[in-house]
Amino acid sequence: MEYGALRALRSAPHVIVVGGGKGGSGKTTLAMHVVVYLLKAGQRIGTLDLDSDQGGLTRYIENRERWANHRHIDLALPWHNRISSARGERTDEIESRELAQLQEAIAPMETSCDFLVIDAPSHDNYLMSVAHLIADTVLTPLQDSFLDLGALGLVDPLTHEVTHTGHYAATVCAARKLRRQFDPAFVDWVVIVNRPCDPPLVKPCLGKLALRIGFKDAAGCAERAAYRQLFSLGLTAFDALDEATLGACPTESHLAAQREMRALMESLRLPVSPRGLRQVAARSEWLMRREMPLELDDIVAQPEPAEAGP
Repeated sequence: MEYGALRALRSAPHVIVVGGGKGGSGKTTLAMHVVVYLLKAGQRIGTLDLDSDQGGLTRYIENRERWANHRHIDLALPWHNRISSARGERTDEIESRELAQLQEAIAPMETSCDFLVIDAPSHDNYLMSVAHLIADTVLTPLQDSFLDLGALGLVDPLTHEVTHTGHYAATVCAARKLRRQFDPAFVDWVVIVNRPCDPPLVKPCLGKLALRIGFKDAAGCAERAAYRQLFSLGLTAFDALDEATLGACPTESHLAAQREMRALMESLRLPVSPRGLRQVAARSEWLMRREMPLELDDIVAQPEPAEAGP
């Protein structure tokens, strides 16, 4: 790929890539929660689904739109696009078409979005590699198991020492190395452990891997029925989980999901723009005052006191 094409893609807003080397780790759930969290913070969000096989993020957003129409509720939506794998006889021809699709999808978001959230496929392909090349933040969810950890690093079963870099970690490291040749900006990489065991299994190994290949780790979400239900409705833990929105009373599982997702987003420290926060604060104040009765001073202007004569 030419550096000119990469520079053109880097004119996009802050790019968050949610990726990993194994399916079933909570990647799409995390991506959608990041999206709605940022929307609630007043940010303008674009999303790309690069998983042409599963299309999980696309289905999540479609569920959200249908549920909002069904319940007659206002649910914020991102500017979404899905990119399918191209077909062709030669590898260079296929890659050229996929790169063109990616550039076409990102171009309208350059000035209209603050963040671009990309849900990358779990398997290695060209679009997945390009997505990591343009990422400013990489989020990698995994389950608390050595099977999931293998995508980041291989561990000796007796000593639990890290012996080799995993295939997904090698992809991220290669993307970072190439990226530094045309853009010295720092790429933040956070590994998020979902469904933790008690006691934790992979936490000690993650610390060693973090020093070896360079990432931070954070606590993710537990195994909760609420997340499976929220996907079918297109909702997240950041939406108003009341009867009007859910169609039923929230459970303790919903409330626990809210608490752990809020803690996770705070730990990520995403660069939310002050402009969006000011807009959210102003709207919240307007909504609060809209229900309050007007006071007489708001309707009738008070006369200004006359100035004293000489």
